[in-house]
Amino acid sequence: MRIYLASAAAAALLLAAGAASAQSAEVAFNATVTSDYVFRGFSQTDEDPAFQLGADLTAGALYAGAWASNVDFGDDTKAEFDIYGGVRGEAAGYEWDLGLVGYFYADAPSGADYDYLEVKAAASRAIGPATLGLAVYYSPDFFGVDETATYVELNGEWAVTDKISLSGAVGEQYLDVNDDYATWNLGVGYALNDALGVDLRYHDTDVDGVLSESRFVASLSLGF
Repeated sequence: MRIYLASAAAAALLLAAGAASAQSAEVAFNATVTSDYVFRGFSQTDEDPAFQLGADLTAGALYAGAWASNVDFGDDTKAEFDIYGGVRGEAAGYEWDLGLVGYFYADAPSGADYDYLEVKAAASRAIGPATLGLAVYYSPDFFGVDETATYVELNGEWAVTDKISLSGAVGEQYLDVNDDYATWNLGVGYALNDALGVDLRYHDTDVDGVLSESRFVASLSLGF
């Protein structure tokens, strides 16, 4: 299964890379330091800080990228590595995005089955200074459960000024083997300059637990 997931996710990356040879491509890098890596309402670092690095390649409508972060699941797992790719476009005033995301975990325990693949479909529309979006993710073999899962999210962002933005999201994670749960977040971002920005965000879920309880997360990001 891990070989299948790696091959499927890497295919999207190679697709965009191949397109770059036929047309001009843009490459961007990003780095983030955050007080807690929260994914869909759950801390992935046992409420400890995380350091994250990413790279993105865009070639016309095609895109691909890779991203990494330290994690702490209370076992030997040390890091998460994501590979993703897809195609973006615009129709009737809507931005759309179809893609594939592979999540892989270094030093995961044997039999943990953490690695998984998600198919992504998203659309958004700008209305003045605000942008509203809807995204759906589907996995045939979700993280650690060996069952299908679907995540649906409604998100939005409002550019208050050139430097200040408000953003948030409400999502529902549907799981075959566990109870479904809701998650939400709301935050404010401030651009220190063209490359450096800070974000203060509140996360919460309707799941009782130490790793899913409400929390504030502060992040500093650099893009270049």
